[in-house]
Amino acid sequence: MKGTDRAGGGGPGGQGGAGEPGGRPLLLGVRHHGPGSARAVRAALEATRPGVVLIEGPPEADALIPLAADEDMRPPVALLAHAVDEPGRSAFWPLAEFSPEWVAVRWALEHDVPARFIDLPATHTLAWRAADGHADVDADDHADDQDQDQAGRPGTAPAEVRGDPLAALAAAAGHDDPERWWEDVIEHRGRRAGDALAAFTALEEAMTALRETEEDGGTEGGEDREGGGGDVRDLVREAHMRLQVRAARREFAEGVAVVCGAWHVPALRRKATVAADRALLKGLPRTKVDMTWVPWTHRRLSRAGGYGAGIESPGWYGHLFAAVDRPVERWLTKVAGLLRAEDRIVSPAHVIEATRLADTLAVIRGRPLPGLTEATDAVRAVMCDGSDVPLALVHHRLVVGDVLGEVPAGAPAVPLQRDLTRAQRRLRLRPEAPERELELDLRKETDAGRSRLLHRLRLLGVGWGEPAASRSTGTFRETWRLRWEPELSVRVAEAGVWGTTVLSAATARARADAVTARDLAEVTALAERCLLAELPDALAPVMRILADRAALDTDVGHLAQALPALVRSLRYGDVRGTDTGALAEVAAGLAERVFVGLPAACAALDADAAEEMRRHVDAVHTAVGLLGDAPAPGRGDLRSRWRAVLHTLSARDTVPGVVRGRAVRLLLDDGELAPDEAARLMGLVLSPGTPPADAAAWIEGFVGGGPGGGILLLHDERLLALVDDWLTGVPADAFTDVLPLLRRTFSAYEPGVRRGLGELVRRGPEARGRVTTAGSGVPGFAAGLDPERADAVLPVVRLLLGRHPAPDDNDLVGADT
Repeated sequence: MKGTDRAGGGGPGGQGGAGEPGGRPLLLGVRHHGPGSARAVRAALEATRPGVVLIEGPPEADALIPLAADEDMRPPVALLAHAVDEPGRSAFWPLAEFSPEWVAVRWALEHDVPARFIDLPATHTLAWRAADGHADVDADDHADDQDQDQAGRPGTAPAEVRGDPLAALAAAAGHDDPERWWEDVIEHRGRRAGDALAAFTALEEAMTALRETEEDGGTEGGEDREGGGGDVRDLVREAHMRLQVRAARREFAEGVAVVCGAWHVPALRRKATVAADRALLKGLPRTKVDMTWVPWTHRRLSRAGGYGAGIESPGWYGHLFAAVDRPVERWLTKVAGLLRAEDRIVSPAHVIEATRLADTLAVIRGRPLPGLTEATDAVRAVMCDGSDVPLALVHHRLVVGDVLGEVPAGAPAVPLQRDLTRAQRRLRLRPEAPERELELDLRKETDAGRSRLLHRLRLLGVGWGEPAASRSTGTFRETWRLRWEPELSVRVAEAGVWGTTVLSAATARARADAVTARDLAEVTALAERCLLAELPDALAPVMRILADRAALDTDVGHLAQALPALVRSLRYGDVRGTDTGALAEVAAGLAERVFVGLPAACAALDADAAEEMRRHVDAVHTAVGLLGDAPAPGRGDLRSRWRAVLHTLSARDTVPGVVRGRAVRLLLDDGELAPDEAARLMGLVLSPGTPPADAAAWIEGFVGGGPGGGILLLHDERLLALVDDWLTGVPADAFTDVLPLLRRTFSAYEPGVRRGLGELVRRGPEARGRVTTAGSGVPGFAAGLDPERADAVLPVVRLLLGRHPAPDDNDLVGADT
């Protein structure tokens, strides 16, 4: 055949005997992560018993092969290679239990047969990528561009040839699932006794024809699946593999078996001189690399791109590989168990009926056995009542799955990874693939240690956990969402440049980040993170930089943005036992500078800047409240000075309406402004002389942008009447201008508050006035308590307090209060 220059004849005999000295190598072309390929490889190795097994993969991993026999090694796992001088430049070679390469490695170890990886070394691959501008090889991008497992699509065979040659063959045959095509057309034909190599022989012939098609221009110029240069890269890889095969044939007289992507088989069979292959490898860039095993996940195998591309159903593939018989019946039983655990009514009769339906669908569709498509259709119809909602759970938990592999403790690792592993064991914090929520009580030593570890890892860029909203408002509780992703192993390796332990690395990283921080807010946020992570050796230099930055920064917005994080840090010190004296002094000084500069900074602002300044005012108000609660010298009158600033803001016409309205609201909430005075100020703003847009902005600041604004209008009908009267008097030409502001304000209220306000407005001013009881002094409220209404809640109070029924409700109230 053109371009192949075969060393021997085709057909089944062309493989040669693996045990014959001088015989041709046994080339086993596979689909990566294909269970059918994995079973076929195992059968072929059992039938031929070669003297050595060569596997497509980085040769640097040869020393790691014995670890695959360790009882603590549990796939899915991956070989991780990273550049020593730049750990972020890395690549993964994932292997699942149903991967042909993993099966080959395990077979070799079980039969005491040498196993070696023969692909282009990672020392060249990573350097080559860096030279091409790929500084970081993501976990989705297999470093060596190994054959990708993208699912074939009907009618796209030419474009798919090099991306997934088996997909091209399946598409040419009219199949939309390459794995099903492999099972139906090749795997089942090769189950006859003594016919273990038939499938590989047929596949080699098919791949040879496909490569001839590509060489003749069938792939429209040989477009590379990674965006260029793929032809050269494949030629180099295949040259290196041929050299390794030649060396193994000279060393092992018993025969050589090669497990590689099916696309490469014709190239390895092709005759080429040693000099020509060495010429292709000459002058390749190099970089020093380290390699180890890391855990992998089924979910990561299912993501698009690279070595695991197109593995849309790793859980199903694992089931097919592990099931000794009746795979569909066993699968449907798993599905039924999952649905029953979720309180769905699924009985054995459902399983029986679903199995019958799957078999029927396979017959109708002309397939020898039901597959995932038929099983899924049967589950939807029989167990899910036609709904895709429970079916999504089946896909998430079973078809893909949350399996996380494990590697033995003896696997090579950077010192930081070993320290992290020790901390995880000490704190009983096991890495897991499924996302889970972790509630921590910082008063407990173990939980406090977990909190420190997670905060330190976040500071290092290892996002194992993300803080979540806690059910408790106290500072002694934290809630985290945890999920371990395989690429976090790369992040740990990257972070290893900062230190050999999590503590030392986080400390060094915090110091460096403080120096390179772009603004004051970043430094204050870093100080907060240092407190949360309990990094005392980092906090002191961070605080010095913070004090210097605060002294030089004159932007009130920056100061106001930095203050809340600084004050929050004071609260953490109380719970974690950290000395925050220096932090408190910097916070007090920062607050003083905000007080002085804020009134001038609020002048002449446009709408967007005014809204941002309103948020700053809210943040400073909250921070001052917290700061005033913490005892420290020289801070006793911070609240009174802040109230004076709010009074100034509320009275200045040069201050935007949204800020003035917010200042009045904050004073009212703190009891520093009488309701009558607040109503008077609102009346002035809503008078006919005020431009409608400014009045609307004042209303937004007063009753919008925070909790409680709608409740205030609901219970103080004087304010509601002022807003109502003003709104009905806005001229028609100005109404459209103020409408967006008003909609934004009132749409933020809870539905119940909006309904209550709408009901009050519907009644009209006369009906609203009748609600006011004579002598109360406050619209909407009576002069005293209504005993009858109060007594109605006493049974509920008794129930909540766990008290027995009391003969005298008044005695109960007196005792409980």
